[in-house]
Amino acid sequence: MGKRASRVAGVLVVAVAAAGLYAYKAERLPWQAATPSPAANGGAHPAPGGPGTGTGAGTGAAPAPGAGPGSAAGGSPGGGPPADSPPGGNRGTPGRPPGGFDMNRPTPVQAAVARKGSIEVTIGALGTITARNTATVRSRVDGLLTQILFREGQTVKAGDVLAQIDPRPYQVALDQAQGQLLRDQALLDNARVDLERYRGLLAKDSIAKQQVDAQVALVRQYEGTVVADKGQVDNARLQLSFTKITAPISGRLGLRQVDLGNMVRASDTTGLVVITETQPITAVFAIPADHLPAVMRRLGAGQTLQVEAWSADGRTSLGTGKLVSVDNQIDTTTGTVKLKAEFANRDNALFPNQFFNARLVVDTRDDVVLIPPAAVQRGSQGTFVYRIDEGLVKVVVIKTGTTSSSRVEVLEGLSAGDQVVIDGVDRLREGAKVEVVRPQPRAGGAANGAGGGASNGAAGAAAGGETRGEAGTGPAGAAGERRRGSRPSGS
Repeated sequence: MGKRASRVAGVLVVAVAAAGLYAYKAERLPWQAATPSPAANGGAHPAPGGPGTGTGAGTGAAPAPGAGPGSAAGGSPGGGPPADSPPGGNRGTPGRPPGGFDMNRPTPVQAAVARKGSIEVTIGALGTITARNTATVRSRVDGLLTQILFREGQTVKAGDVLAQIDPRPYQVALDQAQGQLLRDQALLDNARVDLERYRGLLAKDSIAKQQVDAQVALVRQYEGTVVADKGQVDNARLQLSFTKITAPISGRLGLRQVDLGNMVRASDTTGLVVITETQPITAVFAIPADHLPAVMRRLGAGQTLQVEAWSADGRTSLGTGKLVSVDNQIDTTTGTVKLKAEFANRDNALFPNQFFNARLVVDTRDDVVLIPPAAVQRGSQGTFVYRIDEGLVKVVVIKTGTTSSSRVEVLEGLSAGDQVVIDGVDRLREGAKVEVVRPQPRAGGAANGAGGGASNGAAGAAAGGETRGEAGTGPAGAAGERRRGSRPSGS
C-alpha cells in the first residue's frame, strides 16, 4: 500500500506541475506583442503593436466568449498592451523598460550651494593633558597622625591645613629650648654687670687688666650661647608648626594614602595625598617638524596662537586655550617637536593624563569658496564634484585646499553659488537628470513610502491591471494585482 500511495502522489505532483506550466505558457505577458483575435476585436485586426479596444469589441459589441476579463476593462492580453503603454513596456510603471528602472526618470539627490566664507588652517595632533603643578604632600616631622582635615577630591588653596600630627613632643622640646635660653640669658646679664664693675676698679688701679680682659671674653661667650639658644627655640617652634600639615599649592586633592592613627615619618615616599593644579591646566602635544616654521613665524610676530582641545572621538569640544611654549629641539626618532598649551579649564573638562585631540590654529583664510566634505568625490580623474546645471549633473574636477570637519576649501573648479550634490551620488553619471529633494525625517519617510505604494497600486488598477504597485504594498496595489486578466489568480 505504501508504494502504491507513493506512486499516486508522484503522479499528482507531475500533473499539477504540468497544469501550472500550461497556464504560464498560455498567459500573455504585458510586454509581449500578441496577434489579436478577430472575434475579440469585432472581426477587425488592430494595427501591429496598437492598443486594444476600450470596450473589448471594435464595433461596440460585447467581448467575445473566452476573451478574459481584461478585454472588457480596456486592453486584454489578446488585444495587445494598454493604450498608454508603448511597445516593450513591463510590469512596472508604463513606459519603463524591463528591470523596473527608468533611465529618463530624474535621480533624487540632495545638494548644497558653494559659498564664500572663512576657514581656519589647523594642525591636528594627539596630546596629553598635564597638571600645571603637581605636589605630593608629605610630613616634615615624625609623629602620630591624629587628624585628617580634608576630603578626597576637594579643591584647596595653598596654606590650608590638611592634617594634624600629635604636637606634644614638639611642644616639650620648645619649652626646653626656651628654658635653656632664659638660663643662658641670665648668665650673660650677670657677666655684663661684672664687666662694668671690673672696668671701674681697673680705672682706680685696684685690679689687674688681665682680669678685665677675662671678663670681656666671658661676656662674649655667654652672648654666643644665648644666640645658639635662640636658634634652638626657633627650631623647636618650627618643628612644632610642622605638626600641622598644610597644602603647598592650590589645586585638587587626590586619594588619601595614609589613614588616621598611623605613624608618619619625614622619610616616607608615598606621602599623605597628591595635589594637582588644574586651573589653569596645561597640555603637551607634538606636531610634524614641517609645520614648525609657520608656528615660529607667528610667535615671532607676537601673535597668540589658539589651541582647541577635542575629545578622543573628535566630537566634543573640551576647551580653547593658547600656545605658551615650544620645545628647544626636534625629536629625531619621530620628526616631531613638542608644544605646550594652557587652558583655563573653568569647567574641569580637562583632566591630568587625559588623551585629547589638539587643533592648533595657524592661520585663517578669508573670502574663499567652501563646500561640504560630502560633496567631494575621488576617482581616477582625481578629486571632483557633481555640479548641477539646469537639472543635469556635470563632473567637475576641483582642487582642494584647507579641510575641516564641516567645510572644504575649493581652490579651483567651482565658484560661489554653484550647486553640488552631497547625497545620492551612487547612480550619477555625466549628464544624468537629477531632482533636488530635501531630507525627510524617519517617520515622514515611512509614511511617504506607504503612500507611494498605494498610489502606484491605484494607477495599476486604473490601467486595467497591467501595472503593479512599486513595492507590492498598499491595498490599491493588491487590488490592481487581483484585477490582472492575463494570469489566473491562483498562479
